[in-house]
Amino acid sequence: MSTLLFDPLTTTTVELQQRLLSGKLNSVQIIETYLTQIDAHNPALNAFISLAPRDALRSIAAALDAERAAGSLRGPFHGIPIVLKDSIMTASELGMPTTAGSFALVQAKCKKNAPLVEKLIDAGLIILGKANLTEFCGLKTSAMMPGWSAYGGQTLSPYVGQIEDNETILGHSSPGGSSTGPAVAIAAGFAPLSIGTETTGSIMVPASRNALYAIKPTVGDVDMKGVFSLSELYDSAGPMAKSTDDLVPVIEILLGRKLPSAGQKDWQGLSVGFADPRVWNLGGSMCRQHEGTAEEMIETYELVVSDLKEAGGAIHYPVAVPDVSELTVGGKEAFMKIAFWDCKNRTIDNFLKEYEESPVRSLADIVKFNEEHKDDALPHPFPDQSDLHKCLDNADEEEEIEFLKKGLRAKAKQLLDSIFDTEGVNIIAAPTDSALLIHGAAAGYPTANVPLEILSYNGRAYGICLIAKAGEEETLLRFMNVYENTLPPRPVPDLGKLSPIAGHKKIVSK
Repeated sequence: MSTLLFDPLTTTTVELQQRLLSGKLNSVQIIETYLTQIDAHNPALNAFISLAPRDALRSIAAALDAERAAGSLRGPFHGIPIVLKDSIMTASELGMPTTAGSFALVQAKCKKNAPLVEKLIDAGLIILGKANLTEFCGLKTSAMMPGWSAYGGQTLSPYVGQIEDNETILGHSSPGGSSTGPAVAIAAGFAPLSIGTETTGSIMVPASRNALYAIKPTVGDVDMKGVFSLSELYDSAGPMAKSTDDLVPVIEILLGRKLPSAGQKDWQGLSVGFADPRVWNLGGSMCRQHEGTAEEMIETYELVVSDLKEAGGAIHYPVAVPDVSELTVGGKEAFMKIAFWDCKNRTIDNFLKEYEESPVRSLADIVKFNEEHKDDALPHPFPDQSDLHKCLDNADEEEEIEFLKKGLRAKAKQLLDSIFDTEGVNIIAAPTDSALLIHGAAAGYPTANVPLEILSYNGRAYGICLIAKAGEEETLLRFMNVYENTLPPRPVPDLGKLSPIAGHKKIVSK
């Protein structure tokens, strides 16, 4: 095994760029270091579905090194590698399929990169690989363990390793939400940056369980063409990294605008309301607690609230947040009703249209393909597609759904805005292991995660999620910077204790 030129587990993107600017590293060396780390540890974690062809990666890195030597930089992260969730389209010429974790899309060919991918490439970032995910972003069946797809298999936590027998969906050994692969890739030192997507919790929960900083921008502000989504009302793409400063240039690329105050590291103008962790947590059906685990998480949360107060923060604790059961329209459940309708009538078909060639062109085609290829597409341990059937069977009228969308968005904004206004805060915080992010998704507001601690029970990481008003990404990033500079460094996983996954499938790479 070659000697690593930097520690991929701890080195931030900003630190890499500083070394590039000083001439202590070049992009080819950075790529080689991450490939070495992937070869050494991905067999135990299964974070990737595919890697870009290695010779192509080296050529791209060398070309960007030449641009740098000539005094031409495309952006602040020129020559830095980044990982994408495999629900984000990349042109076939990049050498990686876009599968959403499904065998139905393994042979599909993409016409072009998703616009957000073009923005990243234009800014000088290198697309290193495509990360595993919960198949179809968790839509296929509600029984799926996060981070599992029929094509990609099961991604595991670098902090915990194997998932416990009979584990609940978000139990303490579960790796998180549908953007599990991109989160694990950062925590395990396979790349310094990644892009995930989120309906509700799909970025934040994996970020939390991998001790990462992450942000989901205001819904509608990131171009989601060529990105698999459940609903235009909830979904957005966003970055994950080891540090807040790493996020800022990436979120500026995605949004297409500068965030001049995002790097500030003071409390001026910031006020945060923390919800009660005794109220805002995951129930036993989602996360089975063990002796002392719930108490430990509450104690750590409250210690951090106290530390932030002592550091001069304007902290309100506890603030009351309405239960998500109040997110109804005319007394009707709306959140999943909208998602199922959108998947049947808009998002899936629009996504499939972006393929130049594909064996499936509709939701019905996917369901049929899976039935006809059961051994591959519907394997143990999750051999059903009940959520896809629910979408296909949806008979709601567009007029009713549009009414529900307007009503849900207005209701969610009203519930959150009343807290912002009544409490005089500009951020609402709660354990990421809670349903608070449903409020954020329904309102379309930006959300974020900051790492908190690791659990004594099994070493798994957990964090705090944040919500701000629409367009207030800078507010979130400013608080994240203050938080990061106030509290101890994020915990790093011990990869030496992990064992390769039995029958691990080699990453698709040319």
